[in-house]
Amino acid sequence: MNDTIRVGNLFGIPFYIHPSWFLVLGLVTWSYSNALAAQFPQLGGGAALLLGLLTALLLFSSVIAHELGHSFVAIRQGINVKSITLFIFGGLANLEKESETPAQAFGVAIAGPLVSLALFVLLTAVGLGIGISRPWAAILGVVASVNLALALFNLIPGLPLDGGNILKALVWKITGNPYKGITFAGRVGQIFGWLAIASGLLPLLLFGSFANFWNLLIGFFLLQNAGNAAQFAKVQEQLTGLTAADAVTPDSPTVSANLTLRKFADELLGNEQKWRRFLVVDENRRLLGTINIDNIRSIPTALWLETPVKKVTEPIPDSTTVKSDRPLLEAMQLLEQQKLSALTVIGDNGILVGILEKAAIINLLQQKLQTNPA
Repeated sequence: MNDTIRVGNLFGIPFYIHPSWFLVLGLVTWSYSNALAAQFPQLGGGAALLLGLLTALLLFSSVIAHELGHSFVAIRQGINVKSITLFIFGGLANLEKESETPAQAFGVAIAGPLVSLALFVLLTAVGLGIGISRPWAAILGVVASVNLALALFNLIPGLPLDGGNILKALVWKITGNPYKGITFAGRVGQIFGWLAIASGLLPLLLFGSFANFWNLLIGFFLLQNAGNAAQFAKVQEQLTGLTAADAVTPDSPTVSANLTLRKFADELLGNEQKWRRFLVVDENRRLLGTINIDNIRSIPTALWLETPVKKVTEPIPDSTTVKSDRPLLEAMQLLEQQKLSALTVIGDNGILVGILEKAAIINLLQQKLQTNPA
């Protein structure tokens, strides 16, 4: 998520907080401090406020525990957890990739609700089994009930909720196609999103009541994220089986390392060129680096006739190159993650294949969607 604040690590996992979380923290603290003050008049205002803050922090700790449940199972499957983020609607564990099998996907999805259910049982048992003061018992009861609600709410069978991921795994198991599972669970998530919006909007329109306003916000959240998941699954399905080499731009801009700057300027720059950066290759077409049109300006024109291109060649960072047999979907994700417009595609022994542009992937995807609209 954008504009998040990094606050540290949890078991080696980067931990972020979205600014919206502070709003919810304040509202929850205020709400529970008032409830405790009303229920236990012997508490002073300061004590009630501190206990309200503690309650809020325990509630968010429960959300973190829920996300850690997903994360630990993912890590055991060899999946890197890029971050855990707290935001207005709870928490999100950002995984590097999907599980490889339906059973593994089911395990990651169910882990969070199981942690929440375990906390509900544990906190309920502690509250009932030991003698603690009534305010503390009330706090434990609230945190226990919220964990139960967190587990049950997340088991709703629609993306992006855990229940949606469970449904995705089941459909994946039945059909053998993970993208059909995502699409189906995404559509179900959209249905629940519309139902939540209706449950919040109807009382507002009919009676002027804001009692279910939170449902309205949750509905929009479900609708947007479920739709995005279904749309991305369609993209993933279309790109399945394709490699980076399949989308390389024809006539990618290349230049021989032994060519003089004079010939480079006359033969390449003299024509109408949309390229300002060229890939430099040796006589065996092995990639050596890159040259930008602006680079040659550092060399006096009088020396262009005797200066080879390789003299002003710059190295290419490994992060901007990709193997030709790498799945096209992964290459596209790499472009997005690094905010690049193009990658350099290389084959065996560093042989240059060409330039992979984001625009070329989009054009290829549009062609496939026109051919296979379903």
